[in-house]
Amino acid sequence: MAEAARANGANGAAVLEVANLKKHFPVKRGVLRRTVGQVFAVDGVSFSIGEGETLGLVGESGCGKSTVARTVLRLIEPTAGAIRLGGKDVTRLGKSAMRPFRRQMQMIFQDPFSSLNPRMSAGDIVGEPLLVHGLANAKQREAQVAALFQQVGLRQAQVHSYPHEFSGGQRQRISIARALALNPKLIVADEPVSALDVSIQAQVINLLMDLQRDKRLSYLFIAHDLAVVEHISHRVAVMYLGKIVEHADKKTLFTNPKHPYTEALLAAVPVPNPRLKREKRLLQGDVPSPINPPRGCAFHTRCPYAEERCRKEVPVFREIGAGHGVACHLVN
Repeated sequence: MAEAARANGANGAAVLEVANLKKHFPVKRGVLRRTVGQVFAVDGVSFSIGEGETLGLVGESGCGKSTVARTVLRLIEPTAGAIRLGGKDVTRLGKSAMRPFRRQMQMIFQDPFSSLNPRMSAGDIVGEPLLVHGLANAKQREAQVAALFQQVGLRQAQVHSYPHEFSGGQRQRISIARALALNPKLIVADEPVSALDVSIQAQVINLLMDLQRDKRLSYLFIAHDLAVVEHISHRVAVMYLGKIVEHADKKTLFTNPKHPYTEALLAAVPVPNPRLKREKRLLQGDVPSPINPPRGCAFHTRCPYAEERCRKEVPVFREIGAGHGVACHLVN
């Protein structure tokens, strides 16, 4: 499994390695709540992230991106697979054994308002991780919170303000400051700019990139906006129905996509030039149910190139070039 993760990863030591990760949710019905099926939310995902690197994870809503994020952080327990942080297997660690590793990985949530406690001041929110892990006394927390506010572009005078007194972009800066409080190695950003105005998105993305450069942070960046992913990511993984179907460095993936699903995603990105004409590749139908995924290739029900083999055999994810992997029967 480790080999599979490294095959999809970066050069050098990996901060995070995920190998054949699976998360299945039971479907229960009836008075006795018997299990009658499984939701295959994540079904065999492998990747790795190196120090100071950003892996962009993209795909349609419901493909399993957020479930990957929460499973990697052990906010929900994996069904199978391995999660290694800095080379240490944290997949089955108990709460007390997992506690030191919590400091090394933090999360930035999609909605900056609902992820902040409305009863706490901004300074208390940012300083809470230091309090929970017992890393600083009151005076030290005050100094560290002030420094974190400065790093993310907030004024020190705002430490006593409450979340409702901030704009959406400022609230997301508070979330970023909270994530930075424990000096983590890995930050999982789950749609961190999708709830913000476009001009504010650019500011937050540039802030994340500046922090990465200064602190050698590693990001797992989840987004729908491919333009944002192209701007911030070093490598990109494309998910469809719980599986990664293509993985490459961003230049290769955006200029030479191989999987039909990746081609369709890129073709749907608006081009800011009314005179530029390009081929439209609209996907037909809806994403199949993760409770009852189709036989063979999960994408064959919507793929314009599908053959009989695609309907019967599950394609193996394999490398077709340096760092470029794809799961498709039709790609040589």
